Amino acid sequence: MNGILPLWKPKGLTSHDCVMKIRRLFHTKKVGHTGTLDPQVEGVLPICIGQATKIVPYLMETKKTYIAEVMLGTSTETEDREGRVIEQKEITSPPSNQSIENTLKSFVGDIIQIPPMYSAVKVKGKRLYEYARANETVERPSRQITIHEIKRIPSSKETNHSFRIQVICSKGTYIRTLCVDIGKHLGYPAHMSDLVRIQTGSFTKDEAVTFKTIERASLMDKQNQLLLPIVKGLLHLNCLNVDETMKKAIQFGQKLPRPEQIVDTDPFIVLFHNQLLAIYQVHPEKPNLIKPVRVFNG
Repeated sequence: MNGILPLWKPKGLTSHDCVMKIRRLFHTKKVGHTGTLDPQVEGVLPICIGQATKIVPYLMETKKTYIAEVMLGTSTETEDREGRVIEQKEITSPPSNQSIENTLKSFVGDIIQIPPMYSAVKVKGKRLYEYARANETVERPSRQITIHEIKRIPSSKETNHSFRIQVICSKGTYIRTLCVDIGKHLGYPAHMSDLVRIQTGSFTKDEAVTFKTIERASLMDKQNQLLLPIVKGLLHLNCLNVDETMKKAIQFGQKLPRPEQIVDTDPFIVLFHNQLLAIYQVHPEKPNLIKPVRVFNG
């Protein structure tokens, strides 16, 4: 079995838990996930199976879309609702709609984030959450992330203390931290009280499947029918279409002359009649050549 399973990760499971369950249901060890979701978060988690595991690093680079709830007036040590409260401020005059809109606009583009202490970022060989649990302080490295789009969305659950946002962002973005920073901009301590990931790359909530669906398919030995083509995880890369002659050279993983047509993304995918053959890149030392990064069999 080779392909990508667009899993809808439920709350309560880690991404690793999901991989272990998929290995059992698909009877294979060759399974990898494409971006960690915290246990209390649900949403789209593409799972790569078989040869699709070769594209995990590329799929992790894609944009992500989240719906989050910003809760004003309270901040927590984990930056979400699970953590111990560390600051509170009464909201006597809730921010106006215009103030919220202006604040959200100010976060669009490349911004600097400092990851939360309760995160898996490594510093000096240890994960930040290990320092946090040991009550140790350590300087956290800042990182540049990109907010491609952020907007407020209507919600029946909205109160004077909370509002919901939809965010399209780059890899490595901590939505918890974004919610905290939005609160600071509005003059209040804040935390993320809810989060759902509705899209990763080209994989959307609408096509995601639950474990209930997978288990039902597994009983009929039809779980492979739930897999999407590997190429769907690479649609953010440009492609080079080749003929039969080039196909054979590419399947042998040969270096080739750089094609005349301009390829905007590097690396890029190579297709033969919509069949994914390989991922290639411009040779780093010989720019007149292209070389394989990943080659797919069959």
